Amino acid sequence: MTTAIKTTITELPESRVRVRAEIAAEEIQRSLESTARNLGREMKMPGFRQGKIPPPVIIQRLGRDAVLDEVVRDRLTDWYVKAVDDSGIAPVGDPQVNLGDLPPEGQPLAFSFEVGVRPAAKLAGYTGLEVGRREPAVDQDEVDSEIDELRERLAHLHVVKRPAQSGDFVTIDFVGTVEGEPFEGGEGRDQLVELGGGQLIPGFEDGLIGAATNETRTVDAVFPDDYGAKHVAGKAAQFEITVKAVKHKHKPDIDDQFASDATGHDTLDELIAELSERLLKIDAERVEVEFRAAAVDAVVAEAEVEVPDTLVEARAAELLDRMLHHLSHQGITKEAYLTIAGKTEEEVVESNKPEAEQQLRREAVLAAIIEAEGIEATEQQLLDALEPAAEREQISRQKLLDKLRQAKRVDELAREVAAQRAIDLVLESAKPVSIEEADKAKAKAEASEKLWTPEQGIQEPKAKPKKPKAKSKPKPKAKADEKKLWTPD
Repeated sequence: MTTAIKTTITELPESRVRVRAEIAAEEIQRSLESTARNLGREMKMPGFRQGKIPPPVIIQRLGRDAVLDEVVRDRLTDWYVKAVDDSGIAPVGDPQVNLGDLPPEGQPLAFSFEVGVRPAAKLAGYTGLEVGRREPAVDQDEVDSEIDELRERLAHLHVVKRPAQSGDFVTIDFVGTVEGEPFEGGEGRDQLVELGGGQLIPGFEDGLIGAATNETRTVDAVFPDDYGAKHVAGKAAQFEITVKAVKHKHKPDIDDQFASDATGHDTLDELIAELSERLLKIDAERVEVEFRAAAVDAVVAEAEVEVPDTLVEARAAELLDRMLHHLSHQGITKEAYLTIAGKTEEEVVESNKPEAEQQLRREAVLAAIIEAEGIEATEQQLLDALEPAAEREQISRQKLLDKLRQAKRVDELAREVAAQRAIDLVLESAKPVSIEEADKAKAKAEASEKLWTPEQGIQEPKAKPKKPKAKSKPKPKAKADEKKLWTPD
């Protein structure tokens, strides 16, 4: 059943809004009884079978306010998302939620939240714009890199009768100790190790440079602080290592035989021609993506969009959150990423600000074009947009669209489709020019923005004073994260 909710929007300065949401008394009562029923599953009361206690009895036993408090904790995020959808806002950053007193029986529940929203754009023009476009090209380094990858696939190891060098592989037996005591996972037999590959803990590979076959060495190494095995993380260790073989990796020579072995081509020239053609096709696709991004940026350059610093800060933090979420699926923690990047969380957010501001400007102009043109995604366009995902999941487009509707995510898809249609509209009348011509036009426009008076000569426009940074705000369990409408890549 659809949640009965009413919303009232109040616009605030600096692209912020206050939304007051009211949940109908009937919805509150349904949620109250549902939560009471769940709470009662583990309760035992005389005269009732376990799990069969009527909700009114549970509410009376636990107290209405206690059960209602549990309802709010469980449903607030859903109500927030519904309020965002119903109000039609595009939130940016975390909301500041204000929950009032719990309502008496028969009364609606009201709460409000303040949140940044996508800024509005005043369009100056979005048709017939000159947009820089480069010609597809293939760099020789790219061809060489492809050939080197093929050589790596055909490379083989052969035993050499000399001391090990960086780049060699060694077959070893080893036994490790920490503070003189063996540790779990510290012993190995017939392990193949690439010297200089950087795959093992610091000190281990370097300690084997110069070692010969049948030589035994004691190597000192230190486990990183974030090492996966916590019982040795951050500790110094000693390894007794016996080198059983030294092997050199041989790559095939770049000739006709290599071309035949690698890809079945008769000659090296045929292989290079095929690689060049494929890379040129890839770059042509890349040019199309760049041209779409440049077309949107051309509209942005002509439009008026006020983007408050607080909004940029919020989006920059969102960019970090999204990246960390993506990295978490690869097993990389926030702490590990920051260590690798050599930056603090605040420094990463600061470095994200230029891209965050440009993203907000792009989204603003696309939303303005959608409104000006009355663009709406049709059913067929939604189905077409789902074609790649349907193929991956081996499901029909219609079934996938039905799933999105059931999950109440079809509006997100519709916004994305509408944004792509807006970009298509800009591209239809765009005038491609060389990158050099586009750069000259940009430089001319920037020069015309400089202020000139006879007394003062040429001056740069005064920079606007920075607004104070937004204070941190409490988060609900999850936020209504509208899908980003445009990314340059």
